[in-house]
Amino acid sequence: MTILFRSRIPWTLSRHNVCTKPDCLVCGELYNRGVPKLWANTIDAHRQQVRDAVLDGTAALIAERGLLAVGMSLVAERAGIGRATLYKYFPDIEAVLLAWHERQVAGHLEHLGRLAAQAGTAMQRLGAILTGYALIARESHTHPDAGFAAFLHRGDHVGHAQHALHHLVADLIAKAVNEGEAREDVAPEELANYCLHALNAASTARSKPAANRIVTVTLGGLRPPN
Repeated sequence: MTILFRSRIPWTLSRHNVCTKPDCLVCGELYNRGVPKLWANTIDAHRQQVRDAVLDGTAALIAERGLLAVGMSLVAERAGIGRATLYKYFPDIEAVLLAWHERQVAGHLEHLGRLAAQAGTAMQRLGAILTGYALIARESHTHPDAGFAAFLHRGDHVGHAQHALHHLVADLIAKAVNEGEAREDVAPEELANYCLHALNAASTARSKPAANRIVTVTLGGLRPPN
């Protein structure tokens, strides 16, 4: 579009071109949709910061009051944002809690992965993973009822994490077999199932030493038969 402006010189006109399309020219280059990439990155970073603040606040409230006491107003207040802003990110408290649980599960899996990568024999690393898993199971046994626990575990993220953990444990068992520290008469995948199911008992352990004893018994079942 062309716009005519009156120049300072009397009775002369100057011609200027004005871009009216969403693709605009900046420093000789076009950027799409009128939003520079730097701005888009800044917006994404801000959204992630808000989301992290919401989930951090949710985690703190759960630790203080329990799952069933957490509501949208409390979450917004703890995150330092308005309720209207919170609803732009999450439609209801169930969505907030599912997002919190997904982050919790991802953090647990990352922690167990670090234990698997530490120095030591395969059996030593396997012992570290199983101990870590048992303690997580014990600390996570705080749901007020089975129905709410089922609600939190209905997401696909739980299945993906369980599959990844099973693969991690089976891989270490296979390495322990090669090192002569684990039995070879049962497939590593079956032994991984045995370990993870056995350690579910740690969720009801009354203390950390009790959970550790369950791990010791579980590891004993992996040893080669005499």
